[in-house]
Amino acid sequence: MPDTIFVLNGPNLNLLGKRQPHIYGHETLNDVEADCRNLAGELGYDIRFHQSNAEHEIINWIHEAREKAVGIVINPAAFTHTSVAILDALNAFEGVVVEVHISNVHKRESFRHHSYVSLRADGVIAGCGTLGYQLGLRSVVEKVAAAKAAKV
Repeated sequence: MPDTIFVLNGPNLNLLGKRQPHIYGHETLNDVEADCRNLAGELGYDIRFHQSNAEHEIINWIHEAREKAVGIVINPAAFTHTSVAILDALNAFEGVVVEVHISNVHKRESFRHHSYVSLRADGVIAGCGTLGYQLGLRSVVEKVAAAKAAKV
């Protein structure tokens, strides 16, 4: 049974491709999911792909990942800047965490420059568009392989 990586998406990402395409592009979240599934399969991993506008659902998926996943790729969207609860949940997860943002948050409003999630993340990818998800998956796979090799 292949290892699993959770790909978690926060609020408003269900509108990807429709909302502010000049910032977030024209790809939909379904497109992102298909790309992630294809890449995960090539890399020999399964993925669980979720999106919610509700903070508690994201927290519940992080808790589930504790038992079922080696890594999490998370685009917390607006929860990035507000959610200590998501940070606390990620701190209880022992696998690899990679934070992804489609836009370059550092070129945007100043409130977007702070990320609670970054305090736990093993890597952060921002400003690469939806390609950031694939980079995030590759990063999780590399970090998991390195951790397994270090245990041998």
